[in-house]
Amino acid sequence: MDDMSGPYVIRGSVSLPEAELIWRFSRSSGPGGQHVNTSDSQVELRFDLARTEALPEVWKSRALDRLASRLVGGVISVRASEHRSQWRNRETAAVRLASLLAEATAPPPKPRRATKIPRGINERRLREKKQRAQTKKGRSGRDW
Repeated sequence: MDDMSGPYVIRGSVSLPEAELIWRFSRSSGPGGQHVNTSDSQVELRFDLARTEALPEVWKSRALDRLASRLVGGVISVRASEHRSQWRNRETAAVRLASLLAEATAPPPKPRRATKIPRGINERRLREKKQRAQTKKGRSGRDW
């Protein structure tokens, strides 16, 4: 438990700095047996996104903009309590935070270029529609 499997890479060579991560542990609900009332296995991982120096400025502004609804005072918080062991919950929370930041700092997608639908495709669609209508019309019991 003394050694984490980090560093947790966000993207490229940028990773979560261990010194800027704030860990908080509390008792978790759910299974645990005899150990349940004595161990603090739920993990809350906090990262001060507004003050960090680890992210490039462009990424930081992008993440602040995209994660605005999840931030409390510029700090993003992630919880994990799926596992019985604190160590596994720490791993889960750190990986979740790294993937959240990777998604939030991703460059915006290229704008879609409008293209014209080829005439052949449209004609084929209409031909198949007519054929389907004929099939359905043939099922009606009017001609009996």
